[in-house]
Amino acid sequence: MEQLGAEKILPYNNVEQKGKQVERMFNAISVRYDLLNHTLSLGFDKGWRRKGIRYLKPFCPNLILDIATGTGDLAISMHKTLKADRIIGADISEGMMQIGREKAECAGYTGHIRFEKQDCLALTYQDNAFDAVTVAFGVRNFADINKGLAEMYRVLSSGGHVMILELSSPVKFPMKQLYKIYSALVIPQVGRFFSKDKRAYHYLPDSIKMVPQGKEMQTLLEKQGFTDVQVKTFTGGICSLYTGVKK
Repeated sequence: MEQLGAEKILPYNNVEQKGKQVERMFNAISVRYDLLNHTLSLGFDKGWRRKGIRYLKPFCPNLILDIATGTGDLAISMHKTLKADRIIGADISEGMMQIGREKAECAGYTGHIRFEKQDCLALTYQDNAFDAVTVAFGVRNFADINKGLAEMYRVLSSGGHVMILELSSPVKFPMKQLYKIYSALVIPQVGRFFSKDKRAYHYLPDSIKMVPQGKEMQTLLEKQGFTDVQVKTFTGGICSLYTGVKK
């Protein structure tokens, strides 16, 4: 199968597998990731997560898998709002998850949130295991997006819900023009100021440009078997929310 655009965008080189490079990149920036993330999104990321969680709330999921959990912001917010009995935060970066573990412990959620190193393309969980599967700002890092979505579908129970938040490129004036300037100039400069890993913050805008969005992402989800797939955009199209159901 031909690679999707985002799968071709690599953090460092054309030799190593993308998954290995992504793991190395996030381990390198993990200590400053939260500060960088909130700074670069101007704090909007917190509201985007709340909107994604609001979608799940009526369904009362009790067992949730949060893929590409990073430092656990979404997992922690989901437990706070949804009171799920158990949330597993899965990621390939131990550096990111260690910060997540510390944050969950600080919040008193260690009995409900567990972090596990997982390859999103080959999850070790049984079929139909989770009431909801979520990803916040991680799909663009998948080495094989179709395979990652297929794994999400596999481990989701019948009637369960998928919720994906992903950064996207605005298509309407003037946000399209403003965001183009912001992603080309501001993101790399701010990343360079905060992080020693300069390449990581060139990779970010490059991967956003190429990740499937809108109708394209909706089609990918439907091809995996998800039904009632809906797409919403926030903040002028900078963030997209994709939701669906496994029948």
